[in-house]
Amino acid sequence: MSRSSEGPSVLKHKRQDYGSQADTLTEHERRIYDAIRSTKDMGINKQAIKRETNLTIVLVNKSLKTLVDKKKIKVVKGISSNARWGLYMAVEFEASDEITGGTWYEDGNLDVESVNVVKKLCVMFINKHEVATLKEILAEVERTRILNDKLAPKDMKELLQALVLDNKVMKAGADGYKCCKRGTSGEPKLAAMASIPCGVCPRINQCTPDGVISPGTCEHFKKWLDF
Repeated sequence: MSRSSEGPSVLKHKRQDYGSQADTLTEHERRIYDAIRSTKDMGINKQAIKRETNLTIVLVNKSLKTLVDKKKIKVVKGISSNARWGLYMAVEFEASDEITGGTWYEDGNLDVESVNVVKKLCVMFINKHEVATLKEILAEVERTRILNDKLAPKDMKELLQALVLDNKVMKAGADGYKCCKRGTSGEPKLAAMASIPCGVCPRINQCTPDGVISPGTCEHFKKWLDF
């Protein structure tokens, strides 16, 4: 079998040229891409792109499809009215929490189930220790692994603030929380809270949010949530 007379450097140069050609954008695509990229982590909707570039909707739609196919941009759904149908963002940026709503939202919708699960776990933990700090509560939630994503302190602070507004817990010092005392009829069900199955489960080390054994498929955990 004969070998090419061209050396490795020439072949490498040709491969680079081919990659550059495949990545070339038309004038319309470049204008749209620049408009999208300039918004960074805030994104931009289709109507705003049309206004910014002064292009027809036909050209905008065609160029957006091409840019998505070339993995130059992505579509991100947000919680605001102008983001419900999707915002366009350059792939190198992660959407701002202001757009997505943060950890407690998924595709622009509040993940009510996850919020309620973590709320109950927080109340149980605070009751058990009488007073607990944000750091201690966050560590307990991470230990149980009931969420797919790791929570940041600000995410936990948001949820604890919601519990304060719900009159379930109250602030105790600079960084502590304790449960509100609401009388006999309104007292938390301590026995049910103390019996959370995760702490005594012999298979806790095999339990993961998306695994065969998970909080979502555990009958014992579901019964606890219904207390």
